[in-house]
Amino acid sequence: MVKTLVSSGSPFEKAAGYSRAVAVMLDNQHWCMVSGTTGYDYDTMAMPETIEEQTRNCIATIENALKKAGFSLNDVVRIRYYLSDVKDKDAVFAIAGETFGDIRPAATMVIAGLIETEMKIEIEVTACKA
Repeated sequence: MVKTLVSSGSPFEKAAGYSRAVAVMLDNQHWCMVSGTTGYDYDTMAMPETIEEQTRNCIATIENALKKAGFSLNDVVRIRYYLSDVKDKDAVFAIAGETFGDIRPAATMVIAGLIETEMKIEIEVTACKA
């Protein structure tokens, strides 16, 4: 098995011992698992205030990690959304529809406490290329 580790440059990756994404080849299929990704702007290390900005940052970070691993958003087959407040679901649905409406991966949305109070969303994806 060949394993590729992808970093986004976030200081949290080293501190917490994880990779932004891990790509592997299994049974002649290329898989990429992207870790839970929050809405941080890693250039400024600031968390935007709105759910829309956080969601777009999550997707941009995920898209960049996928690209580094040789994948794209079109390869996403599974997505999980973790929201800290159910009232944000419609805003996330709108952005998710813009981004994944034609791709249509299997999806789950969960309302959960996130590790920092300013975090409104965390997204993780799995991508596959046969």
